Amino acid sequence: MSRRYRRRPTVSTAVVLLIVLLAILRAWQEAQQAPAPAALSEGMHTVERVVDGDTLLLTNKARVRLQGVDTPETVQPNHPVEPWGPESSDFTREFIGDGSVRLRFDLERKDRYGRFLAYVYKGERMLNEELLRAGLARARLEYRYSDTMKRRFREAEQEARDARRGIWSGVPEPQANRGRLPLPSGERRGEGVARLVTVQPTLDTCEFSLQRQVQTGMSVPPVAFATVAEFANLQRTRLATSRP
Repeated sequence: MSRRYRRRPTVSTAVVLLIVLLAILRAWQEAQQAPAPAALSEGMHTVERVVDGDTLLLTNKARVRLQGVDTPETVQPNHPVEPWGPESSDFTREFIGDGSVRLRFDLERKDRYGRFLAYVYKGERMLNEELLRAGLARARLEYRYSDTMKRRFREAEQEARDARRGIWSGVPEPQANRGRLPLPSGERRGEGVARLVTVQPTLDTCEFSLQRQVQTGMSVPPVAFATVAEFANLQRTRLATSRP
């Protein structure tokens, strides 16, 4: 009887398959890294991702910066998360919802980083204005855009100030107290000299509150402090006492 043998896959076949797979992977990576469009039209667009409170990434890879408003930082390299930054990002995500938004432009279409400057609408509500009204952004009136919009933004910010919402609720300015944690409530220091010890921060959610004044031989004002929930690897800052 004659025997029939099946041909085993050769090394060359495996190489061809590997090349095909690599080509597919490269095409996928290039699609993910498609360059941002040079121009962007007004009208309906889809948001792929909320970068932070005032910046969006569209599905066409265009980056959109909200015109006339500035939210606290959360993703800037070598920069700690600022008070109310995570809340502003969450607010924007909730506002965007399913990702469909309407964009409108003004006198300047792009900023110096190549991001498109826009008013972002969901129905008749404008995200720029709602962030200001919620106390999660500051109005930037020094840039070139409509006086009508500047007036609206000024009024929305003033409403938040009057109601003490968000960044106007009494938490100190982020520049003054970035990353600082006061002593636990009730703890006192003796006659030593207080010094500040800082560790690098990371991102997560945050909560901020005020602590009573702590006496350390000198008057220490109340400062904003972040709970452990703020950081995945918490920036732990504490006051230590060095005695002579």
